[in-house]
Amino acid sequence: MSHLLARFDVRFPAFHLDVDVDVPMSGITAIFGPSGSGKTTLLRCLAGLERVPNGFMQFGTDVWQDEKIGLCLPLYKRPIGYVFQEPRLFPHYNVRANLLYGYNRVPSEARRIDIEQVVDILGIDHLLERRIQKLSGGEQQRVAIGRALLTSPKLLLLDEPLASLDIQRKQELLPFIRRLHEELRIPVMYVSHAIAEILQLADRVVLLKEGKIAAAGALNEMFTSLQFRGHFGAHRIGAILDARVAAHETQYGLTQLEFNGQSLFVPLQSVSVGQVMRVHILSSDVSVVIGRTDCPTSVLNILEATIVEIQAIDQSSVDVLLDIGAPLVASITRKSLVILGLKPGQRVLAHIKAIALNEELMA
Repeated sequence: MSHLLARFDVRFPAFHLDVDVDVPMSGITAIFGPSGSGKTTLLRCLAGLERVPNGFMQFGTDVWQDEKIGLCLPLYKRPIGYVFQEPRLFPHYNVRANLLYGYNRVPSEARRIDIEQVVDILGIDHLLERRIQKLSGGEQQRVAIGRALLTSPKLLLLDEPLASLDIQRKQELLPFIRRLHEELRIPVMYVSHAIAEILQLADRVVLLKEGKIAAAGALNEMFTSLQFRGHFGAHRIGAILDARVAAHETQYGLTQLEFNGQSLFVPLQSVSVGQVMRVHILSSDVSVVIGRTDCPTSVLNILEATIVEIQAIDQSSVDVLLDIGAPLVASITRKSLVILGLKPGQRVLAHIKAIALNEELMA
């Protein structure tokens, strides 16, 4: 698989960004971290908006910047679509004219994305003749994304595109961002400091802290790694699973999901059988059980697991990293750890109540 490689060392009077990036050219890579950690500066460097004296950037086989030989392509020469926190649309144009502005910048022989495709994916057909002032914040961001896509980019940079929107508008826009990625297959670098957005969208995470990369890796591995869990604050995610809808049990109000040959029951979802859903499981909702598997229990989700690692959280609690075919974390008390005699390598059962998954699902 081809990779995006970049090295930037940017010094400001009160801030220093020093990063070495190596991510696959596929999926959505979240650049995550607290305010002031360097997320937007990194994105500006990738776009060529921030000139770095010793910078380097290579996208697959194409080198866009190598300051050692005096090469630095400006943004307009890089096949990049850039969407800022504010839509930055032309207020004197309607939606169609704003979209055509991006489309007409690309020579006809280089166009890989057409207007009808973008309009369909973003659901903006009914907005084409509207003036920008007549659009909601979420609608404006959809148009901004559409204009960026119509430059036929090889890489899409999104700089906190939902930051100025309320929760309802964010929920409206997230499905469009997922759909454009799934259908157009353009790699996305997505800047955010909002955990909920990262959990719903990202395939992998680059974690920035004080201008340096503190960690990087696949989404589930990052949030379940006992080494890095402290970087995500109070967000105790126990697992992030992409599972396929296997069946609906409407008489019980349940949906059955499958992943890696195991099943999960969740509250009934209004999605089709065969669709992939992302499930967020909190570590506090996972119990560790040893012994027989045939004892009656009200818990529907019983997964076979192997203990990989155990790490203290505080004086009373520990995190237990489990392997269920994917990483899963259970947060339990130290007393439970001692009573059960848990240790790495031990085969156990992970119990997860179906109701615990209710607010953690994303269609």
